[in-house]
Amino acid sequence: MQQISRMLMKLFQRARLEKPGQVDPRAAEFTFSLLIAMYDRSGTGFVKMRSAAAALIALSGDTLLAKYRAFFQFYAVPDGKVPLITRSALRSLLTDLNQIPAIVGESCTLSCVEIATHDCFHGVLNSAIVEEKFLSWLRSEPAVLLWLPTCYRLSATEMVSHQARCR
Repeated sequence: MQQISRMLMKLFQRARLEKPGQVDPRAAEFTFSLLIAMYDRSGTGFVKMRSAAAALIALSGDTLLAKYRAFFQFYAVPDGKVPLITRSALRSLLTDLNQIPAIVGESCTLSCVEIATHDCFHGVLNSAIVEEKFLSWLRSEPAVLLWLPTCYRLSATEMVSHQARCR
């Protein structure tokens, strides 16, 4: 937890320097509290760095494709020259990401994660998939992660301004 707290302090300190006046001074504290609420419900004092990174990626202002690629990088396992996502790694990713809507009472069951994993690996004979297959599956907007592109689209529209007058 101390590692995550220090990382968040550095992250938001850099953000404050890049965008003066746009970052709440308590952003690191609030984000840390959110991560604890999502990933340490039993009060063990331990949060997996990979889970915290997945949440930060998902909640970032980056593009969907950039987020999807980052998920792959964090959860893929090296297999020779090509990194691959295994079924268990995909389950871990989906379970970690599912904690975000769960914090507001909108989670799905473990069976949703299993169905999504089965769907992603449909027609795949190997025990793992390459990045392109993973990205293709995510672009199809699987139900278990439908909240992610929806939130992205909502945040993207916040910046839209039209130079038209209404009557």
